[in-house]
Amino acid sequence: MKKLLLFFLLSGSLSAAAQSDLSWKVTMQSTNSSGDYTPLWLNANKHGLSSLDKNNGYLMAGVKKSMQADSLKRWSYGFGASLAATYNFTSPVVVQEAYAEGRWLKGVLTVGSKEWPMELKDNALSSGSQTFGINARPVPQVRIALPDYWTFFGGWFGIKGHIAYGMATDDGWQKDFTDKQSKYTQDALYHSKAGYLRIGNAEKTRFSLELGLETASLFGGTSYRKWENGQLVGVKNGTGLSSFWNAFIGGGSDVGEDVYKNVEGDILGSWVARVSYDAPTWNLGVYADHFFEDHSAMFLLSYNGYGQGEEWQVKKDNRFYLYDLKDIMLGAELTLKNCPWARKIVVEYLYTKYQSGSLYHDHTANIPDHLCGTDNYYNHSIFTGWQHWGQVMGNPLYTSPLYNTDGTIQVKNNRFVAWHAGVSGSLSRALDYRLLATYQKGWGSYGNMFPHPRRNASLMAEATYRIPKSGWQVAAAAAFDKGSLLGDNVGLQLTVVKKGVFK
Repeated sequence: MKKLLLFFLLSGSLSAAAQSDLSWKVTMQSTNSSGDYTPLWLNANKHGLSSLDKNNGYLMAGVKKSMQADSLKRWSYGFGASLAATYNFTSPVVVQEAYAEGRWLKGVLTVGSKEWPMELKDNALSSGSQTFGINARPVPQVRIALPDYWTFFGGWFGIKGHIAYGMATDDGWQKDFTDKQSKYTQDALYHSKAGYLRIGNAEKTRFSLELGLETASLFGGTSYRKWENGQLVGVKNGTGLSSFWNAFIGGGSDVGEDVYKNVEGDILGSWVARVSYDAPTWNLGVYADHFFEDHSAMFLLSYNGYGQGEEWQVKKDNRFYLYDLKDIMLGAELTLKNCPWARKIVVEYLYTKYQSGSLYHDHTANIPDHLCGTDNYYNHSIFTGWQHWGQVMGNPLYTSPLYNTDGTIQVKNNRFVAWHAGVSGSLSRALDYRLLATYQKGWGSYGNMFPHPRRNASLMAEATYRIPKSGWQVAAAAAFDKGSLLGDNVGLQLTVVKKGVFK
């Protein structure tokens, strides 16, 4: 600690305003709470660098080279690394980021673990994207991307997106958390991809429309599941080139599937959209995020024209089952350009109760109707679901497995209705604030419904003070949870940051 304080004092002459693309940052954070857990908004949406333990903290140091200074060149490179020593976390040491990347023209190749921001939503005020959120630790991956819109047709159209493959790093945590008594997965592979289209020329019109598709998959590795005799058995999943291709296209089938074949791995995603209007003194964005766990929810359509008897596996009729568009996240983001004390306001509504309906029935020789409901968001029968190190990789209002006290890795509350609001602004040039408020009513899941709906209210107030021309920043936050879903929790969080650049 003495060496760290000496480092702070010696680095005081390094100004964050200096022109350099190589920077460093040291962060100290301490959280103290009463109740069973750290309040929701002191834990969630921190890229997994957080803990549910009511008393926790970390000391982290990092260095980063940005490619922004070379934006006018045909090529550039960057890298980043940050290491945290923690207490009362899921691991005593966390490698939060460790990556290298290079850019040629508009394309970027990134290798390693990096914190990726959300698309089409405000990263500080939104409750979180349902597919690619900022709630869990980064997954090490190889990622090829167009990170910024590549425009054409006179700037009226733009496209961007990414494709990535990687591997989860929580094998040890899964074995410890389950004590090898319930389902867990080792060496699971990760795939993600997204594509976005923007319509609208910012120089000629105030309106713009953004449409996108985000998909992801967990596949490969070895899945340990309990069989009918209660014995935990490991099954080796596919890891060949065909498995990588199936993860990309959403095809194939899992090991052991016979008559009723689904796709290989845990495949999920979201349709996303945003409409924006940019006025001289304000900007308004309205967005939607429709989550899906399979093709029936992705296209709201399932084939339902099988024959009977000996032809029960034959597609006889041009008949389909149409699902309702009920599950969705709707949000509005208002930016007031000339109002610093309330610069941005976000309001969101989430509904996830439908999940293609409460009935699942595969067609049989006697009953040809094929109804694929009970999608069970963020969970999977073979894999441990859309989570990493116990935190869901999407929206944190899906209750993360870390909350479970029975050693099971599953999201026990994925059917809920929620309202969320966030406000941020500046009270002075050096003092910023942020407010988050959420109300949620949960019904559990189709397979494990709560006897009665559980409610929860979560609130957080945060103030951040930047000491001018010093690189020092201090943030203090107070938050609470109230209700039967997350319990009654009250907490305080103090964060001290020192930033600088290498001249």
